[in-house]
Amino acid sequence: MCTAIRDDIVSGTFAPGSRLIEDLLARRYGVSRVPVREALRTLESEGFVTTRRHAGACVAQPSEREAADLLDIRALLEPLGAARAAQRRTEAHLKVLRGLVRLGQERARHGQLGELRALSDWFHETLAQASGTPSLAGLLVQLRRKIAWVYTVEPARRAAPPAPGGAPRSDFSSRAVESWGEHGALVDAVARGDADRARAIAAAHAERSMSEYRLRRPAPGVRTSKPPVNTTGLRN
Repeated sequence: MCTAIRDDIVSGTFAPGSRLIEDLLARRYGVSRVPVREALRTLESEGFVTTRRHAGACVAQPSEREAADLLDIRALLEPLGAARAAQRRTEAHLKVLRGLVRLGQERARHGQLGELRALSDWFHETLAQASGTPSLAGLLVQLRRKIAWVYTVEPARRAAPPAPGGAPRSDFSSRAVESWGEHGALVDAVARGDADRARAIAAAHAERSMSEYRLRRPAPGVRTSKPPVNTTGLRN
C-alpha cells in the first residue's frame, strides 16, 4: 500500500499540495482505510506527506532550499557510490550494467525516450548495489526517488544537430544520447576498477544533468505561500 501511494506521488499523479483523502485512496486501491492510514503515516515519516490542520493528509511541498539540497547531496553521494562500485562490483553487476547501457544507447539513438527513465532508474539502482555498501545503496535509491518526486524533466525544444541518417532531433534527444554515452564510460571505468575515473565521471554526469530539472508545480487550486520559483539555472 505504501509503495503504491508513494509511486503515485513520485509520478506526479498526486501533485505537491494536493489532499490525500483516506476514503478516496481506499477505493482507488481496493483496500480498507486501515492500510491507507498506516501508509500515510509511513510516508509522512519519509517526508512525502504532511498533515495540515483542517485539511488532513496532503502531499508535501518541499521548499526551494530543500529541493536544491537533494541535488547537492546527490552530487556528493553518487560519485562515492561509483568509486565504491569500481572497487567492489561483481561480474553479475557488470553484466546487468552493460546490458542496460546497450539498451539505453539504442533507445536514445532511435528517439525512444519514453523507456529511458525506467532504464536509467534500473541502471543507477544496480550501480548503487554494486557499491557493496547496503546503507549507501539504500540512501542513493531513496535520494533518486525523492528527486524524481520533487523535480520533473524539462524537455528541450530547440532543434539539435541531425541524428545519424539525417533525421533531426531535439536537444532533449541529443542529451539522452550524450547521457547514455556517459553511462557507458562510467561502466568501463567500473569494469577496470578505476575508482578515481568512476568518481570523476559520476560527478561530471550529475553536474551536466542539472539544467534538465525544474521544480514540479503544485496542483491547480493549491495555495502556496510563495510565487513559482524560476529554477532554470538550478544546478544538479
